[in-house]
Amino acid sequence: MILYSFRRCPWAMRARLALRYAGCEVEVCEVALKNKPAELLALSPKGTVPVLDTGSQVLEESLDIMRWALAQNDPQDWQLRANPAAAQQAHALIARNDSTFKAQVNLYKYAERYPQHPRAYYRQQAEAWLAELEGLLESRPYLLADQPSIADAALLPLMRQFAGVEPQWFAEAAYPRLRSWLEGWLASDLFRSIMAR
Repeated sequence: MILYSFRRCPWAMRARLALRYAGCEVEVCEVALKNKPAELLALSPKGTVPVLDTGSQVLEESLDIMRWALAQNDPQDWQLRANPAAAQQAHALIARNDSTFKAQVNLYKYAERYPQHPRAYYRQQAEAWLAELEGLLESRPYLLADQPSIADAALLPLMRQFAGVEPQWFAEAAYPRLRSWLEGWLASDLFRSIMAR
């Protein structure tokens, strides 16, 4: 199996997280975005990463890759099968992360391209989401359960990106649980393994 990936891409990151967690034997092909391999374009003409070639099917979306990996092996129940209400909540969180929060991160990270407002304005637009996640972490170490779930792994890469825009601000912001959650993931053996060069 081959995963076409780009190390810093948040979508590729979460695909690698799920594949590694599930113990899937995958060859990771690091793609130079300015020089995409012909093999990738033959599998997926849109040429975006991640793309997983399982040998029998081609998966072109990070969430599809995550779900495929978890269907192979899910030792800690990342899919929250034991809690259908939480599984539904995970689906809703990921949908908002991938639409609303993604747009907010883009504006915040690339504020110089959107001079209608200062960077602080774009950051403020995202704070309702940060506060919501902080609230979810109030009574447990992960977003929806006492163990990690697909929601944690799917939201992690974009939150990492957001925190990296103004690290000093994030370090001092009123979201200590969210900060601790993020730091825990970034320090984990699982995350370090998927970020190794």
